[in-house]
This record gives sequence, structure tokens and C-alpha cells, in this order.
Amino acid sequence: MNDPARIERMIALAERLVAVLESDIAALKSGNPGALKSADPEVQRLTAQYGLEAQNFDIRIARAAPISLRTRFMAVTTKFREVLQLHARLLARVKNASEGMVKAIADEVNRMNAPTRTYGPKSGYAAQSSGAMVFNSVV
Repeated sequence: MNDPARIERMIALAERLVAVLESDIAALKSGNPGALKSADPEVQRLTAQYGLEAQNFDIRIARAAPISLRTRFMAVTTKFREVLQLHARLLARVKNASEGMVKAIADEVNRMNAPTRTYGPKSGYAAQSSGAMVFNSVV
């Protein structure tokens, strides 16, 4: 159960992913979502490789490792989780903000295109809006 090479491989993969996530976080904080590196195919390959390694990793390997290696492994794993959570929070914020902007623009367009109401005996029928999805060019 003593496999230091496997632990070293996990540490190296986690460190590379942490670096990518930290650059993504910096890009999101600076307002430049186009600079995100996590969508890069190389990063996707690293992520898949890390997932495969983690899935096949037995905790007994870490317990049997020398204390210095185990300490590095635990520190990198903790850092990876923290950075991953921060990355997910920032992505959720950007997503919510962009969806909010699309909704606000759609509401404003609907308000501007709404027919004027008259006081006549026959009030006009106002068609229901199809919502923000009409104004979203992505969908």
C-alpha cells in the first residue's frame, strides 16, 4: 500500500489545477471572463485525469505514506477544495449577474413596447411577453 509516486502524481495534478483555478479567479475578479482557462481542452484533460486518479485512490495509500508526503498531500487537497469553492461561487455570481441583466433588459424592452392604455369602453388586449428568452441571443 506504499505508493509515493501515486501521491506525488496527485499532488502535481492538484497544484496545476489550483494554478488554473487561481488564474480563472483573477480573470473573474478583473471582469474578464474571456480569459478563463478552465475551458481549455488541456485543462479539461487534466481535470479528467485528476478525477480518474482521485476515483481510484485508496486512503490507505496516504496513511502509509511518509509524514512529509502526507502533509503535502493534505495541504494541497485542502487548498484545492478552497480554491474550487471560491471559483464556483464567483462563477455563480457572474452567471446570476448576467442573467439578471438579460432579464432587466427584457423587462425594459417590454415596458417600452407595451401598448398605451386608453380609457375607452374597449380596453386593448395586451399580449403576454414571451420573456427574456426572446432577447437572449445565446439560446
